[in-house]
Amino acid sequence: MRQQRGFTLLEMIVATVIMSIAVVGMLSGLAGATRNAARLRDYDRMAQLARLRMNDLLVDPAFRGNLSLNGTFDPSVTGGLEAGWEAHATLVEQAPPAHSPAPGETVLDQVVLDVWWMSGSNRRTFRVETVRQRVVAPGGAAAGVGQ
Repeated sequence: MRQQRGFTLLEMIVATVIMSIAVVGMLSGLAGATRNAARLRDYDRMAQLARLRMNDLLVDPAFRGNLSLNGTFDPSVTGGLEAGWEAHATLVEQAPPAHSPAPGETVLDQVVLDVWWMSGSNRRTFRVETVRQRVVAPGGAAAGVGQ
């Protein structure tokens, strides 16, 4: 008898099944990585928008102790996501504490910014906080002096 070289049909089927399992595993890992990258991209975009909104609030002289504001972000800057924010300013320190601050006195406000966005049907949110020093202006308006 002559010896024949090559693969049998059974060997080819086993090799194809093994390769199929490997490809399916790699594709499922790639799909998960893509979902994670999209979620992180959205979170990073919202963090940047929160930083910009917080900067606007800190330099706004009308945004002072015991005041709340809210709004939504333009979908053209959120990548089409429905997103918004809510900010609260709270007077946390004044000197002396026995009276309300007079014009020219320095006070501290705590500024809290909550940013939210929709990720599918889930509402995601995070909070940014800081303390701002301001000088009380005549009429109760505040002039920011620092952060």
